[in-house]
Amino acid sequence: MIKLYTDLGHISVTSDVLTELAGQAAMSCFGVKGMTVLSMTDGLVHLLKREAMGKGVKVVYNNDGTISIVLHIAVDEGVNIPVLCGNVRDEVRYKMETVTGVSVKQVNVYVDSIITG
Repeated sequence: MIKLYTDLGHISVTSDVLTELAGQAAMSCFGVKGMTVLSMTDGLVHLLKREAMGKGVKVVYNNDGTISIVLHIAVDEGVNIPVLCGNVRDEVRYKMETVTGVSVKQVNVYVDSIITG
């Protein structure tokens, strides 16, 4: 949980809100097919439904008051992966900082799957 202190009072933002916001920001980028998660039971990567996309996001709270974000995504076939990952990184950082006011130290994007068709 992040606690922000303003002139008007204190604001607490839960991890669930941060993961959902990061997932939505990533999904808004052209070429992102969805968020993914590695199954512990079968070791396979699974595409998450929209209501569970926060599971493909990990938020790490840094000692300096910033956060770091790890995203696991599936992409469309034929996209330029380095460019797409740069767009996702920039979009997630922008959304997190403008909506929550929390500084983002880094965003790491992992492409776990390429979806054809």
